Amino acid sequence: MEIKNYSALLSEVKTRIHSAQIKAALSANAEMILLYWDIGRILNRLQEEQGWGAAVTARLANDIRNELPDVKGFSERNLKFMIQFYNEYGLDKTIGKRAVSQLQGSTSIGKQPVSQLKNTDHVKAELMKQRVSQIPWGHNILLMQKIKDKEIRSWYIGQIIVNGWSRDILSLMIKNNLHLRQGETTNNFSKTLPDQQSDLIKETQKDPYIFDFITIAQPFTERELETELVKHVEKFLLELGAGFAFVGRQYKLTVSDQDFYLDLLFYHLKARCFIVIELKRGDFKPEYAGKINFYCSAVDDLIKHPADKPTIGLILCQTKDKVMAEYALRGMDKPIGISEFELTRSLPENLLSSLPTIEEIENELRNNGAE
Repeated sequence: MEIKNYSALLSEVKTRIHSAQIKAALSANAEMILLYWDIGRILNRLQEEQGWGAAVTARLANDIRNELPDVKGFSERNLKFMIQFYNEYGLDKTIGKRAVSQLQGSTSIGKQPVSQLKNTDHVKAELMKQRVSQIPWGHNILLMQKIKDKEIRSWYIGQIIVNGWSRDILSLMIKNNLHLRQGETTNNFSKTLPDQQSDLIKETQKDPYIFDFITIAQPFTERELETELVKHVEKFLLELGAGFAFVGRQYKLTVSDQDFYLDLLFYHLKARCFIVIELKRGDFKPEYAGKINFYCSAVDDLIKHPADKPTIGLILCQTKDKVMAEYALRGMDKPIGISEFELTRSLPENLLSSLPTIEEIENELRNNGAE
């Protein structure tokens, strides 16, 4: 028997189920993070008041394992992380005693009115606890281990929440110092785009871009670089950032019976616009800006949907003179960004000079063998 609009019904129900599953997982994670924070508070207090040492933590982990064999996550190592977690975000004992007592019995972190917390530090602590409760425990551990600056750590927490990074991706982003590169580019966005879109586009771009996932011999051509990036398109998209969708390589446009080919064409799902990327080996040259301005105009006329935002141009070159780049963009009516790219991270000169040569390594091995 055929039921009218059944497929739409099935789709809607599936969407609601999926949404509920996500909310349940987030709620469970928040409760677990709050539990870990509270246990860290208790252990920290007893350590300070009664002088308990590592032996007590080890005993507690063993007893929990024996008496609650089905409960995971309470190893000695993890208990120590809970203490560190409380010390990192608890600020002081006042917030510890006050906030936890007010949150006990709540089914969700963050239901407590912030207005009840009169001290600014207390408000910050509560807001931070709400944020850390939205990311997995493994992510919190990695952030505590790798990033000591609280402001930088908070920035990465925000990126995890927005982009849904896995722990491995988070580790990669920290390794490549994303917080120093995100939103950094020479551009004319503020003059060619409305304020809200300008801010959004700035945040989608970085300087420099790190392409250390490709192997390419020197010297290389722009076409070879392009081929390698497309070959590793998933990692390329990861470096570009969330929201980029790959449209095509050497994308053909015909203007006045002449064919032109865009190096790489993307569409940004959040910004709702096409993004043309031109790859340039070597130094930035002013004429590159005129060429990509032309490409953006062509994409706007030939491809862009009326509902799409203006096409963005992004020039990636190995090096650029900032002043020259700014002059090149002056007067351009299309939104264009100019960034550098790196194939490998450069070693500092003092470290580079201290590295042993092949001959020195061979001599060292030969001498050790003789002994």
